[in-house]
Amino acid sequence: MLEHFSRLNERISNNPINKIIVVLLRIIVGGTFIFSGFVKCVDPMGSVYKFHDYIAALGLNNLVGSEVVLAFAIPVLELVLGVMILTGCLRYGSLFAAMAFMGVMLPLTYFLAKTNAVPDCGCFGDAIKLTNWQTFWKNVALTVAILYLLFHNKSVPSLYGPAIQWVVMLLTFILGLSIAYMSYSTQPLIDFRPFKVGTKIASPLSPVGENDFVYIYEKDGVQQEFSIDSIPDEEDGWEFVDRKKITPDLSPAQKAELATFSIYDEGTDVTEEVIDTTTNQMLVLMPDFQRVNKAYAFVLNDLAKACSERDAQLSIITPALYQEVEQWKDLTSPAYPIYGGDDSEIKMLARGNPAVVYVENGKIAWKRTLSSLKTDKLLKENVPLAHLSDDFSPKKTLWALLTPYFLLMIALLFLNRIYPVVSFIVDKIKSPKKKSEDSEREDIQENQEENE
Repeated sequence: MLEHFSRLNERISNNPINKIIVVLLRIIVGGTFIFSGFVKCVDPMGSVYKFHDYIAALGLNNLVGSEVVLAFAIPVLELVLGVMILTGCLRYGSLFAAMAFMGVMLPLTYFLAKTNAVPDCGCFGDAIKLTNWQTFWKNVALTVAILYLLFHNKSVPSLYGPAIQWVVMLLTFILGLSIAYMSYSTQPLIDFRPFKVGTKIASPLSPVGENDFVYIYEKDGVQQEFSIDSIPDEEDGWEFVDRKKITPDLSPAQKAELATFSIYDEGTDVTEEVIDTTTNQMLVLMPDFQRVNKAYAFVLNDLAKACSERDAQLSIITPALYQEVEQWKDLTSPAYPIYGGDDSEIKMLARGNPAVVYVENGKIAWKRTLSSLKTDKLLKENVPLAHLSDDFSPKKTLWALLTPYFLLMIALLFLNRIYPVVSFIVDKIKSPKKKSEDSEREDIQENQEENE
């Protein structure tokens, strides 16, 4: 039985059509891995949020705090595997690694498809939104394709020789890590979200009413949320803490289609007052208020002063509770207003904690993480706010990373072909000489035979 299967496998591998299938599957599987890894490398913070959802949904409490590591490791791994499979490098090793990867992702995506514990798997980041069932069947197709390649990948040679395949892997690893780091420390090098630079920040399409909020009360140290119709009596020991806007139970794709950003002041929508098209605004977003370093308070006060000198207003937007905001005010004495906002909208607008968004006449002029912004230029030099982020261009940064990578990959391909080409030329040069020497040798042997 095993011998028959081996003979059949060999016959398929030698078939010219099989070689076409192998090349096509390399392109499909490798291209899918490359695309999946790349779109997540350009926005690792989006992956951090997604892994946080996964860990919470699966109850993997021991992985809490590892979201950043996973957000770097998995996209870079996908990118490396994709390039190795596409180019045919490590023809078995790369495929075994890909199969091991699918061995984890296939049952995980099946679980998500059955339970919908996480509405969007995030396999293609924010670039392409798939339902959980679409993701599962995509993974099934990839697994089948990888299995076929495991049996027949050897029938088509690699683009690179065995001696330099490790260099291809190393270059791709460095590229993925560099893209992820630059995107994480500044802003995504490609922005797939609705609030791109140059777009206008939209306000809610419908007015906000009392039913759009939940009210948080505390009793005996325990906080609980109530709707407007079930607010408890304060005489029973309940104390009002805060109220926050209800986030609709929508998928990320549906939220992206709405593309709204709302700002609240104690529950009142003040978006139009803050984002006034006749004024400029520097928004500092703090999605995780508790983890913001208090040392930023001094920088923010200086920035607020510099903004006011340039006819602009600095404002903090955060989903934090009222008590957390009041504690911040007591500790930092802010020279700027602090407003409320929806957590998902804040994370969609810009990445980072804190992140800075400069809005000019109602439109987004630039976005940065506060840690990457050279605030000294604003404080010590007469730099206009609109040009404060001129030292960072996502497009130029991305091409600055991609260009040397592609040039090195082409150079490797060329160097890899030098030896066989030189050998071929040398053989061609030696061939006439060798024929002449062989002819002379034959003549000598014939003369010797005649003399004998």
